[in-house]
Amino acid sequence: MKNLLFIMCLLTVGINLSAQVYKSNSCEITFFSEAPMENIDAVNKDGKALLNTKTNELVFVVTIIGFKFKKPLMEEHFNENYMESDKYKTAHFKGQVIGGVDYLKDGEYKVKAKGVLNIHGVDKEREISGIITIKNGTIELNSSFDVHLKDHKIKIPKMVIKNIAETVLVKIQASLLPKIN
Repeated sequence: MKNLLFIMCLLTVGINLSAQVYKSNSCEITFFSEAPMENIDAVNKDGKALLNTKTNELVFVVTIIGFKFKKPLMEEHFNENYMESDKYKTAHFKGQVIGGVDYLKDGEYKVKAKGVLNIHGVDKEREISGIITIKNGTIELNSSFDVHLKDHKIKIPKMVIKNIAETVLVKIQASLLPKIN
């Protein structure tokens, strides 16, 4: 009986240690830009995320070429003219979750993530608001925030500058599960 109790304790400790890191390989990242001629929006469902619940370290990575548009020509211009996705292949955020989150208790928590957002090869210190929802061992992350193109040296050609907004609304939705080694 003592051996069984000891093994149960070891298994519980092992589960808790491995559950400190949560991940997702299918984060949905969207952006929207309201423009006089035509609104611009795209979605990428292949974002990656890692969250260490012990240290609160949070990392997001998304491939630029993975954004899909309603119109192929918009996608081509986005990749070739604005984001230069052959040169700047990913955008990423690395930071810390700030706010009291009890990762072992179901609930909704308003948080901020403070760190560095890298888009178009340019780092920008950011503090981004979001919501973490804990439910049945899953961590849901949701956030929406503005990105100013000039902060990341994304240039808009002069002939279309009036047709493209200088600020883009980015939304992130991710479901993270315990990482299994």
